[in-house]
Amino acid sequence: MKSPVVKRSIVIAGHKTSVSLEDAFWDALKEIAAQRKATLSDVVATIDSSRSQGNLSSAIRLFVLDHFRSSPLAEAVGAEARD
Repeated sequence: MKSPVVKRSIVIAGHKTSVSLEDAFWDALKEIAAQRKATLSDVVATIDSSRSQGNLSSAIRLFVLDHFRSSPLAEAVGAEARD
């Protein structure tokens, strides 16, 4: 059985590291990078430099979650749910 978690290598600030994420998070991270007109490595480097604790994979998951929770569509859906 294939694991839903995919391990990929990425270069962050000149250092190669590996990150394990589910495909949905990789896809979302690529989407965010495209929206920001940045590379995947640049977005991950920003996440890495701003995390205070925990591992990089967890920090990326939380970043992606926060990104989509704060999107205009998510805010509109949340407002409807509160009404």
